[in-house]
Amino acid sequence: AALKEFTWIDKDRVVGLGASYGGYTSNWLNGNAPKDMFKALVCHCGTFDLKSSYYSTEELFFMETEFGGPAYTPESRLPSSPYNSYTPSTNLHKWETPTLVIHGAKDYRLVESEGISTFTALQRRGIESEFLYLPAENHHALNPQNSMVWHETVL
Repeated sequence: AALKEFTWIDKDRVVGLGASYGGYTSNWLNGNAPKDMFKALVCHCGTFDLKSSYYSTEELFFMETEFGGPAYTPESRLPSSPYNSYTPSTNLHKWETPTLVIHGAKDYRLVESEGISTFTALQRRGIESEFLYLPAENHHALNPQNSMVWHETVL
């Protein structure tokens, strides 16, 4: 829709970037967006797998509320469960878009293993990818020097 409305957008240079829920969305788009929609994606502190994320976070309220309960219930094992149908890793076999993965080691809401898992999956699938690991950062790049590295890497 945006490409049709804004003719100044170069359709061959469209990049999707998201952090937190947007990082989840970047991973989701990699397996669900129309083929070749994005030249590249950037996933900053995003979710790779909803079940692994459930067991590694201290914040269970949102998943249990929005997904109808914990990740260990009989319902959570059904294919129609959001834990299965909305997890980016489900369509990993469809991932093709080059991706920059960024994650901070001190992110306790979306732990670093989600970023490492995303990067490992991309690498094992042979998809062009890079991993920017920020060992002193949490869910954000707050240190001014790290913020500069973040912006230089992304842009």
